[in-house]
Amino acid sequence: MEKLAFREIETRVETELFIEKFYVTGGVRLPLDYVENSKTVGVFLHEKLVAGYMIVTKPGYRSLMFVPDEVKNSNEFFTNNQDDMLEVNGLWIGPSIKTPREQFKIWFHMARNVITSRKKYVLLMSNSKNRNIQSLHGLIKSVPIYEGAPNLMIGDESHETIKVGYTTPWDCFSCIPKYWIAVVKNRQRRLRLKMASRQRQLARA
Repeated sequence: MEKLAFREIETRVETELFIEKFYVTGGVRLPLDYVENSKTVGVFLHEKLVAGYMIVTKPGYRSLMFVPDEVKNSNEFFTNNQDDMLEVNGLWIGPSIKTPREQFKIWFHMARNVITSRKKYVLLMSNSKNRNIQSLHGLIKSVPIYEGAPNLMIGDESHETIKVGYTTPWDCFSCIPKYWIAVVKNRQRRLRLKMASRQRQLARA
């Protein structure tokens, strides 16, 4: 079986492909300059881009940008230095990733990059369409910052409702056993649904 290959995306062509893949999965087209200024990791299988994620380590975080000013002014979290933060974004897993082991490798690789970043806080933003980031929120003990309509500037693109929270790198890494359990359960659920659908088709035949 071909092994997954992880490497940082640096060329314009691969960056644009990453943006397009995330758009298909998450429903939002990330700005080119935002992606280029991030650590963008591509996951390759048979030399094809099949998954990826972004680690943003410099201020200009999209998750905080979308939080309304009244929340920023009232939440003590915003008194922290943004240089002590990182943002996980752009997480997508394509249909070529089929096994729990492959999914787990992606989660583990991302968590390892987070823990070695030497940052104090990890920012997470999710929406109803991107189930991968939603899974992160569900597995990690994230502290909620804001949930509601995003504070959009002209030309910005996002969903009608977002959820923004933060956690610590260690919490991300310590949840690795939960990642494995979650991907296995998700695989079992899909198999049960597939088997039930097949049984219904046979019953109607």
